[in-house]
Amino acid sequence: MSFIRTGLREIGLKIRRQKTRIALRHEKRVLQKSEINLGREGCSQAVNFPEVRNEIVALKKLEQEQKEVALQIAQIEEAIRKIELQRDQNAKEQNAALAKLEEEKKPVLEKRNDARAAADICDRELAGVERRLQENDAVDRELLKKLSELQAQVPPPEDLETQVAGISARRARLPEERAEVTRARLGSAEACRAAREKLNQIEAELAAVDKNIARVREEFEARDRVLNETSRAQQDALKEARGQHETVEEKKNPAYLNIGRHLASQGIAPPNAPHLLKEVQKHRAAVDRHLQHTAELAVLSSQIDKQELRRFYFAGVSVLFLLAIILPLVFQSPQKREWLPQETETILSLNVEQFERDDLPKRWRKDQAADWQKVWAGLSGSAQRTPVLNLPRDAVRITRALTSTDAGATREFVLVEARPDVSQVIRSVENDKTFEKRTISGLPLWAAPDFALARVGPKTLAVGSEPEVEELARVRLGIKPDLKTTGPLFDRLQSLNQASSIRLVSLAPAKLAQMFDPVFAPELIDTSELLGLSLTLQNPVKARLNLKMKSAPEAADLAGRIKNDPRRWLRMPGADLLLYAQTPEVDAQGTNLQVRFDIPENSARLLLQRLAKTNPPPPPVAGN
Repeated sequence: MSFIRTGLREIGLKIRRQKTRIALRHEKRVLQKSEINLGREGCSQAVNFPEVRNEIVALKKLEQEQKEVALQIAQIEEAIRKIELQRDQNAKEQNAALAKLEEEKKPVLEKRNDARAAADICDRELAGVERRLQENDAVDRELLKKLSELQAQVPPPEDLETQVAGISARRARLPEERAEVTRARLGSAEACRAAREKLNQIEAELAAVDKNIARVREEFEARDRVLNETSRAQQDALKEARGQHETVEEKKNPAYLNIGRHLASQGIAPPNAPHLLKEVQKHRAAVDRHLQHTAELAVLSSQIDKQELRRFYFAGVSVLFLLAIILPLVFQSPQKREWLPQETETILSLNVEQFERDDLPKRWRKDQAADWQKVWAGLSGSAQRTPVLNLPRDAVRITRALTSTDAGATREFVLVEARPDVSQVIRSVENDKTFEKRTISGLPLWAAPDFALARVGPKTLAVGSEPEVEELARVRLGIKPDLKTTGPLFDRLQSLNQASSIRLVSLAPAKLAQMFDPVFAPELIDTSELLGLSLTLQNPVKARLNLKMKSAPEAADLAGRIKNDPRRWLRMPGADLLLYAQTPEVDAQGTNLQVRFDIPENSARLLLQRLAKTNPPPPPVAGN
């Protein structure tokens, strides 16, 4: 195994060489900056050395160019300040002009409002006169009709002449009244015409004022746009000039670098900054030290046996190749199993952590603590009796698997996934004399007269009656077949949102009424092959219902029926409550049908009570 030591030694040397190279690059950068700083401060001393005369000449040219650029920057900044002053002045003039025009507009606007009110009054008066004319005509027609009916009566009434005379007298007065109303209408019409003419005149005057205001605003805005464009151009020129100034400053660095290196080699420090020479000498020593260390590491690496190093590399590549084969197989395998019996027909999964965060359980627990305790006990089933564990605080999830027997009874298998380690529970039942311990192929099981539990995972307990817990233990040991993670039931459970408070899936939707109190209309679930329901108990309560039909046409047909008549399909059997608050969203894809809807709070409470079997079952309805 010496080749492994050789390979590890070579890897260690490579790491040390890499660290040294990184440190060397850093020291070279710092040294260069130090030499530039030394050259910048020591230009006056460098004049005495002919070796750096060219650098001095180049620096003078660059400094002259920098002065010209700085003068240009100052001129541009002054121009920008003047433009800003012009913009401020333009804004003040615009505000003053518009304020003056608005003051001139106010009396015209008041006159327009008065004229409009007067025209409306005239229109109402004219409408009243027209209504009176129509009433006059209607009275005349009514009197004429009565007269015709009197004359047509056989035998005629005894007071026929009296009635005819009264009607005739009334009709005789109508023309005078009509003439009077007609004259009033002419006067009202003339008044309306005059009011409308005055209103039109004032509105034309107001439109002229508005047009003048718009013109003045447009002139000032155009002036402001011109100033903006000029300011933007000056800003661009200023940015370019500053960039040029920085470029010239960077061009001076090579000259400063040569001057600084020459001064450092001569050991000359500027009087005003003697520490700069010490900095350069310190970093030069660090660079030499790193170069020497790099050479020493190269010598050590050259002394290593190349044959053993090749063997080490071959072994490493072989290990990586095997990992490339093994890791995909590991990740493709199921991460965890539910360890439920293969004959499971229905799964009810409770996300206890989400229960504690949702709004509906909080309100229910606060308003009706006793009722909520019954519902929670019914939903959690046998898990409620787990020793030591406080389910709302210590449990993460409760899974209940149900299956029906040939005799029509229901068997229930319960798994409790705890937040902490379940060792405390195990110690508690071991110390409890009512529990009797026995093993199933090495897996411990503790049984009391009416309760049993077994540890089937690091944080998972199987609880319930003894036969069911024993069967879960056998499933966990592989003695009995388990519910595969690739089966339709488990796939549908995983397809539901795992953050939901409640998930319910069933391979036999028609048998749900045997396992829980009826929740869905029978005609909705009798035709489906698989059902999935998820509930989020926030405000509002959100539900997602998944149904798998026998064929795609059946799914499309049921989707259309639910859209057209949701009251028939989404209702609570035996109760005058609907499962949706707003029109549900229905989507059919192939044989799968998905319905999303918000549940009213009363319906949500009744639904939870029926899942917990704490509400009296509804009476059977004929035809269902």
